[in-house]
Amino acid sequence: MTASDNPRDERLASVTVLEPHAGSQAELAQRRRRSIVKRRRSLMMRYLVTADLLAFAIAFLIAEWVVGVGRPSWDNRVAYGTEFVVFFVTLPVWILIVRAYGLYRKDEERPDHSTADDIVPIFHVVTVGVFLFQGAAWLTTLATPKYPKLLIFWASAIVLVIFGRWLASNAWRRQPAYIQNALIVGTNDVALLIARKLHQHPEYGLNLVGFVDADGAPSQATPGRTPVLGKRDELERVLRERDVERVILAGDLDAPSALEVIHRSKQCDVQVDIVPKLFEVVGPGVDIYTIEGIPLMGIPSARLTRVARVTKRTIDVVVSFVALILLSPLFAFIAWRIHRDSPGPVFFRQTRLGLEMRELTMLKFRTMAVDTDENVHKSIMDKHVAPTDTGLFKLERTDEITSVGRWLRKTSLDELPQLLNVLRGDMSLVGPRPCLPYEVEQFAPHHFERFTVPAGITGLWQVTARARSTFVEALELDVAYARGWSLGLDLWLLVRTPSLAFGRGGSTA
Repeated sequence: MTASDNPRDERLASVTVLEPHAGSQAELAQRRRRSIVKRRRSLMMRYLVTADLLAFAIAFLIAEWVVGVGRPSWDNRVAYGTEFVVFFVTLPVWILIVRAYGLYRKDEERPDHSTADDIVPIFHVVTVGVFLFQGAAWLTTLATPKYPKLLIFWASAIVLVIFGRWLASNAWRRQPAYIQNALIVGTNDVALLIARKLHQHPEYGLNLVGFVDADGAPSQATPGRTPVLGKRDELERVLRERDVERVILAGDLDAPSALEVIHRSKQCDVQVDIVPKLFEVVGPGVDIYTIEGIPLMGIPSARLTRVARVTKRTIDVVVSFVALILLSPLFAFIAWRIHRDSPGPVFFRQTRLGLEMRELTMLKFRTMAVDTDENVHKSIMDKHVAPTDTGLFKLERTDEITSVGRWLRKTSLDELPQLLNVLRGDMSLVGPRPCLPYEVEQFAPHHFERFTVPAGITGLWQVTARARSTFVEALELDVAYARGWSLGLDLWLLVRTPSLAFGRGGSTA
């Protein structure tokens, strides 16, 4: 990759380091990198702070308008005016509260961060802010808003802040300054897997400039023809020449060598991300604690507690029941289209494996012609590809798909009948993909942990990878979901599913 191929050229051209008495080339590169990082942080803060200020201000105006209608007396006008002044003078305090919760640094620290991750912290921020505002108003007696007004402001602020930050994040991620140059230290299978995922997820904003050989055996089979730029002892030169801002340590290095890479990267003001040795078992629910300063990772049990099962089932019943009622006109329209498009049943029924490997009959809207050979998929599975292979797990089979079926698959509407599976308890809204019985022949022993939670319509691999993942990668994500299950994870996946299903297209199961 040459310098002209770098998607950050527009940003780098706008960054000028004024240094009349320049020192070494390394010092110049370090100042240049610091200027880039400083400008990125400034732009990101500008977008998010503006969104938050507007959201809080609009929420306040909504509360004043709803509660203040029909009260034109002089005393009320004075009270409203005082509240206006007090609120807008203290508006910067709301930004300080948001900053105290670390909501202005997540986009930079975590490439996979989304607004859905901020829903719970935003709820805390607005709740704490309302409590502090009411307490300060009561102590100073300058303005004492009524509880209905506080309730309306609280609810409006939560919704508007989430929506505003979503708009701001989307606008920010379209800017050239959002892109970071990334370098992978290592050329082993794990390094190649990380590289392929970075190529598949441009939304992370990580421009992979190349690899640094960690073990003296550079690989030529790099995704996207990404070059090996040097050996480990040339790390500083590569960081300097390529304006690297993030190093991903994925090589099979011993502890002293890994610590050396981290130390040298930190000296260059570069963010370092480490792929854990046992990344297959480290899920989002891992618990990190210390024993005299030594960090330990606790791997939680993959089985749901009784309370978790009841909570998950309650959400499934309520949401699926309401969704089926609201979507009944759409169901009728799709059924009419399928019946008119080709002869055959409206629903496609298939035997799958769910919780504890129990068989279930999964429902989907029929998208293929009747009597289509179902053994094609099994024949592909029998020739199972390696985990590092870039071949897709999902089969297209465009010749057998009906015209309305293409539309249903593109919008993922063919999955909607699975709400009936959820309502009758066969499946959950969120969980591992219900697999075909013959697929378990390809499972490694730890893959069977995916059966400790109910199968779902959507899940971790559907949201994060969809049909771009290989069969084994999809299984690993299913296992990661089972090991790291939480109610917050389910809600996060549910929030992200609709936009991803319609935005990327294609059925998920």
